Amino acid sequence: MSQPSLPDPPSDPIAEGARARAQGRPKDACPYPAHSAARAAWLEGYDGAPVDRAPDLPITDA
Repeated sequence: MSQPSLPDPPSDPIAEGARARAQGRPKDACPYPAHSAARAAWLEGYDGAPVDRAPDLPITDA
């Protein structure tokens, strides 16, 4: 006799975003509404960097 399939427990948006990137899903696959905290967290997980961190500048030979 097989067990009924239980839904996955809800995970945090950061983990969901990281999982989406690992699965090769596009960045615009984010399921959260624009300008929401959950969307910012999902994108943080997808990009692997905090949203409030400025992007790294290219290294230049000065």
